[in-house]
Amino acid sequence: MKIPSNIITLIVGVVITLISLWYGQNHGLMPVAASYDATQVDGIFNFMMSIAIGLFLLVEGTLVFCLIKFRRRPNDQTDGPPIEGNVPLEIFWTAIPTVIVFILAIYSFKVYSNMGGLDPVISVNTPPQQIAMDGNQKQVALGIGTSANESGEIAPLMVKVQGMQYAWVFTYPETGIISGELHVPKNRPVQLTIAAADVLHAFWVPQLRLKQDAIPGRNAILAFTANREGDYPIVCAELCGAYHGGMKSVLHVEDEETYAQWEETNKPIQEASLDETLAVNPENLSEGQFLRPYTHKMGIHKEILAQVPHP
Repeated sequence: MKIPSNIITLIVGVVITLISLWYGQNHGLMPVAASYDATQVDGIFNFMMSIAIGLFLLVEGTLVFCLIKFRRRPNDQTDGPPIEGNVPLEIFWTAIPTVIVFILAIYSFKVYSNMGGLDPVISVNTPPQQIAMDGNQKQVALGIGTSANESGEIAPLMVKVQGMQYAWVFTYPETGIISGELHVPKNRPVQLTIAAADVLHAFWVPQLRLKQDAIPGRNAILAFTANREGDYPIVCAELCGAYHGGMKSVLHVEDEETYAQWEETNKPIQEASLDETLAVNPENLSEGQFLRPYTHKMGIHKEILAQVPHP
């Protein structure tokens, strides 16, 4: 009994679809998702993976089928049929990628918008040192995430992130804490203001599915809400020098109690400032005391230096 070709085509299509959908949801290629935004990124990645597997099986399966069915038989010296083209098939294969691209564009646009990538509220002032420009000109800020004013009822945790060769330094303006590792409470919005002190860097946490360039002289905003406790690597994803591979830190996602204990333990102790002295003979100052005002203007002080790894 010969099975009709349309039945075979239907069965093959169903099998390819089932395999694609299963693998798209069970590929295991992504690290654990540690934020609410990560699940949205995983959704579009899984969708693209399902499409890619389906197309791969279809194309490679067709090639294997043709190699077997239309192989040259022994003693067969005849020519194949003179087929020069198939307009309906070419239109069909052109329409498929077009539809896929449009679907992916709409899907990715929706995910990017949900993550706050199109938030018009986040804006920055153009640096006033630019000549022949309005110093108060507004620009849309770099980065992803809703602004602090639009993030909801829970006040976001504000953290300043500075990338430098070859370390990350995290400053908490509300408490004055300066740390070489990033500590955040679970289920609380976090807004990072990212900049670089020297060259281009890139702040990347794979488990958050977020990456943002750190640009010298310009701030970038990155907002997220971590929903899974744990310790996750922070990696520089931009080649920044000879020791780029060693520019790493750790993101600690903790419960409220653990975070409060860390915050209380690491609050800085108030020290007397050198500025309180009215007049000092420079010859009586140590090298560190003499250079302190200059390093402060550069944004470098001992708390930051203490967080930089030393060989």
